[in-house]
Amino acid sequence: MLNSEVQEFLDDNLDGNIPELLFRGSPFKSIGIQVLVEQIEAKVRCKHKLPTWFNTSCIYYPNKLNIEQTSSEITAKFKSQLIEGDSIVDLTGGFGVDCYYFSKRFSTVIHCEINQKLSEIVRHNFQQLQVQNIKTVSEDGLSYIGKAKETYDWIYVDPSRRHESKGKVFRLRDCEPNLPEHLEYLFEYSSNILIKTSPMLDFTIGINELKNVKSIVVVAVNNEVKELLWILKKNYNGEITIQTVNHTKQESQHFDFILDEETKVTPIYDKPLRYLYEPNAAILKSGAFNSVSEALKVNKLQKHSHLYTSEQILEFPGRRFVIEKVLEYNKKTLKKEGIKKANITTRNFPETVNTLRKKFNIRDGGLTYLFFTTDLNEQKLVLVCRKV
Repeated sequence: MLNSEVQEFLDDNLDGNIPELLFRGSPFKSIGIQVLVEQIEAKVRCKHKLPTWFNTSCIYYPNKLNIEQTSSEITAKFKSQLIEGDSIVDLTGGFGVDCYYFSKRFSTVIHCEINQKLSEIVRHNFQQLQVQNIKTVSEDGLSYIGKAKETYDWIYVDPSRRHESKGKVFRLRDCEPNLPEHLEYLFEYSSNILIKTSPMLDFTIGINELKNVKSIVVVAVNNEVKELLWILKKNYNGEITIQTVNHTKQESQHFDFILDEETKVTPIYDKPLRYLYEPNAAILKSGAFNSVSEALKVNKLQKHSHLYTSEQILEFPGRRFVIEKVLEYNKKTLKKEGIKKANITTRNFPETVNTLRKKFNIRDGGLTYLFFTTDLNEQKLVLVCRKV
């Protein structure tokens, strides 16, 4: 597979027609076309998700599922910047993207992967990437640390969310390994644990299942929440900090708050003023609806709307709009505006975007943004906006 002619064939067919390739068959006697196509499909998936791997010669790719499940380079790099030390062990190494970035922050990195073939692939790829300080171990991570009898500055775990009988799962007790069951065991080998979980995991459930949670980090890329990171410290029993980040092409938007403080904050409510603010997906997942209002000095339109307003333009971790018109929600008023094309968002509104599009015959796109929402007096409104 790593022969120069085979590698050239793969690169020449990255934009190829897969059914046509399968029909033509393999030009190489020793390699079947199915294996070649598997490499092509996996490499194509890495073009934007893992550009370092994509742009490095003689990288060997596992199946598509391994690529789908691995961290992107954006999230892996960010994750590595949260922690540092001399040693870290990754108990569920996978394709090794997280370990690659951990190797830039730690002197010694141990990559444990129970799948022997995947472990061999990762070992080869680290050589191609010229990484010298990662040890690959083809063994179950929990068993390895028990046998090695060493302590580490950090333990990292990304438990598998695929259960043999339950299918795709989100609760930590249903994942593999079962972290709530093994937590005390892990704290024997490190005082610091970093866990990556599904973005679907509820904060309350996760906190109840885990002990000593110090911080939860909500990571979004281009306004889509990709993962939750749980930072655990041995014997920690203090306030839990919530960190949110949304990585875009232009910037990284950050907002942090103390979890217990959220319910103690009373936001200021107001009618729509000059500017409108929509929090990014990481903040919406975190539930920082009151904290955002207080910290950033923006007023809330309504308790459940999660839209904010101000008279002067302010920095904000999300989208910002100029409110051009505030309309009562009724067919006559909106028809009168003659809007044929707009971006539609609903917040605390009883009708869906698709229903509204059909109802008012509005196509998607353009420079106009319509927010269908509810105000302080429980009146339905349409805010006609344009982006700042």
